[in-house]
Amino acid sequence: MSDLYAVFGNPVAHSKSPLIHAAFAAATGQDLTYEARLAPVDGFARAVADFVAVGGKGANVTVPFKEEAFRLSGSLSERAARAGAVNTLVFRDGAIFGDNTDGAGLVRDITHNLGFSLAGKHILLLGAGGAARGVIAPLLGERPAALRIVNRSAGKATDLAAAFSDLAAEQGVAIDAGSFEATAGQAFDVVINATSASLSGSGLPLPAAIFAPGSLAYDMMYGKGETPFLGQARAQGAAHLADGLGMLAEQAAEAFFVWRGLRPQTATLLAELRRTTGA
Repeated sequence: MSDLYAVFGNPVAHSKSPLIHAAFAAATGQDLTYEARLAPVDGFARAVADFVAVGGKGANVTVPFKEEAFRLSGSLSERAARAGAVNTLVFRDGAIFGDNTDGAGLVRDITHNLGFSLAGKHILLLGAGGAARGVIAPLLGERPAALRIVNRSAGKATDLAAAFSDLAAEQGVAIDAGSFEATAGQAFDVVINATSASLSGSGLPLPAAIFAPGSLAYDMMYGKGETPFLGQARAQGAAHLADGLGMLAEQAAEAFFVWRGLRPQTATLLAELRRTTGA
């Protein structure tokens, strides 16, 4: 009988995870089944328990359950503990282990797929919600020169920077935070959009000249065509543009590694995703 895995979300029918993990299983010769499971908004814990009862080995977790998955986990990886959210669950010996592969997926997409080193760079992270929090520790692990977090509500950005100040100090990275407007007159090598603005088609209040020569603009969102943020970045002189489809593939590969001890290659899959989604 194949090992059973799933992704939990609400909604979840749109998820590409079943397609991705089926491709990974085929490429690595792993005998597993992966399905999408719609969990009631107020019934995530019961849905997980039912899945474990029928032999579930592990699961991915998407919106709106990542924080609840964090609370449900009996033990956590360091990166999940830092993120305050879990997107990967492992069920073993009656216990639940929670991990977060989002930040690892972002970093691998930037450094491996895009070939853009983060070491010694000045990084601007837009947004101070869960998506931003989940990637800060892996970004700091790349030892950039500085990481600045900005948000429409500057206080949230300041609180988030403070929460990671100890890790930044350990890595020798300068970390600070503030409002979008406070970045005026500064330029960054990497600008990462972790807000939901692209989902709503909204622009962001980006000051002029924030993109340094040779800079990378990265949107954690993706869709058909260029996202609104990437359109802004192009107009403001960003040299390189990337959406979050590569992050999606790489966080999935990291989750597969957590479960199976194998890290599948993503190049062929990513090309197919771009072909089928038009991203």
